Amino acid sequence: MTDVMLLWDNPLLFEKLFEENGLKCQRILSTALGTPFLPACKCVIVPTGFANSAYTKILPGIERNGKAFEKFISAGGVLVVFGALVTTYDHKWLPMQLTYAEKHGETHLHRVGEHEAQCIVSDPEMAVECDGYFSSTDGDVILNNDDGQAVMVVKKVGEGMIIATTVHEFPSPDFLGCVMDNARRSKL
Repeated sequence: MTDVMLLWDNPLLFEKLFEENGLKCQRILSTALGTPFLPACKCVIVPTGFANSAYTKILPGIERNGKAFEKFISAGGVLVVFGALVTTYDHKWLPMQLTYAEKHGETHLHRVGEHEAQCIVSDPEMAVECDGYFSSTDGDVILNNDDGQAVMVVKKVGEGMIIATTVHEFPSPDFLGCVMDNARRSKL
């Protein structure tokens, strides 16, 4: 059974991370979204750069399938979305309001409240790379950068959750465990 679906159109080093953590990962094309042929999974990950045509061509398929994402999340799936890597991007396909602004740099992560997804990096004291921030959202901001800008947002939708982040690092094993513990197998 598939644990994680990675939405991308060519092999990524990211795939090895899931294997190393005992998770079965399947890379899928955005053209497969909403079709009856995809197996159920617990988590869908949209990697960094999804909106930048220099890196990938998946954006049209993502933007056409907002209802499929909403159904997946509402039924208990977790959607993890990384930075768009374009100047600004409005995530109109998500069942939440979220606007991204590109701004590369090193920063410390500052917790806002308490949420188990804040474990995205192994060492919370270490400075990390971020590729931007969220300039507006109706989700819950759980991590800010040194400038007080949102770099991780979560929103509960039905039985599932959206986690959006601009942290430009591989997620920690604890973060992957948190996602798996909070997700139910759902069809995309």
